[in-house]
Amino acid sequence: MPRQTFWKGYLKLSLVTAQVSLTPATTDSNKVRFNVLNRNTKNRVESRYVDSVTHRPVAAKEQVKGYPRGEDDYVLLEDAELDEVGLESTRTIDIDTFVPRGSIDWIWYDKPHFLAPEDKVGTEAFCVIREAMAANDVVGIARLVLYRRERAVLLEPQGKGIVLWTLHYGDELREPAGTVDIDAKPDAKVLAMMKKLVKDQTQDWSPAMMQDPVQKRLQSIIRAKLKTMKKMTPVKKAPPVKSTGNVVNIMDALKKSLAKESGQPKRH
Repeated sequence: MPRQTFWKGYLKLSLVTAQVSLTPATTDSNKVRFNVLNRNTKNRVESRYVDSVTHRPVAAKEQVKGYPRGEDDYVLLEDAELDEVGLESTRTIDIDTFVPRGSIDWIWYDKPHFLAPEDKVGTEAFCVIREAMAANDVVGIARLVLYRRERAVLLEPQGKGIVLWTLHYGDELREPAGTVDIDAKPDAKVLAMMKKLVKDQTQDWSPAMMQDPVQKRLQSIIRAKLKTMKKMTPVKKAPPVKSTGNVVNIMDALKKSLAKESGQPKRH
């Protein structure tokens, strides 16, 4: 299945620019998805916003975002005010600095994307930027508007391409839970046995290790239910109207109708 490009723009380093596209490196399209149905009618159930007090539906034009100031007390923010906070989407990944590769801890990494050149003209510029980063063993840092918000991103050369990672903001990360006594030393015999156990269970990496058992079980349940369900009787289509073989032009038909009417005696 071809990957779907969801962003197009430019990769820029100083005066070197390349037209590029972004494609998410991960997908959840293969996951089992469900619709919520009415058990009695088998019709799909709609989700609507309703007033928590009156329980009446609230139209989209009457919905507004509110920041809680106290109990049942909110600061209302209009969409126009929220739009002013966001940065303009310039569609340009402007690398403004580099950091040593591996200097950013894994916990800062968010979502990976494949970055690729869009045309032959930009391919050379793209490759020059990629090879320069690889030669210096660095990754690029830039900012970009993605998923309706401005994000810090990291560009890392990978093989013949570049992987763009969105990064978490500092306030999105929590402090480590609890403390660990890193000076504690295990018993030598226990450690030797544990090393052997780890070595015995070590094998080469394979994507098969990351299969989702829940999804497999769900698919198995669905297949079993499909086998027991009766096939729905297809709705019979109305037989096609047989053609008389004559193609009637609407103008000709009107002329004939008028001629027929004019030839008949007038009714009193």
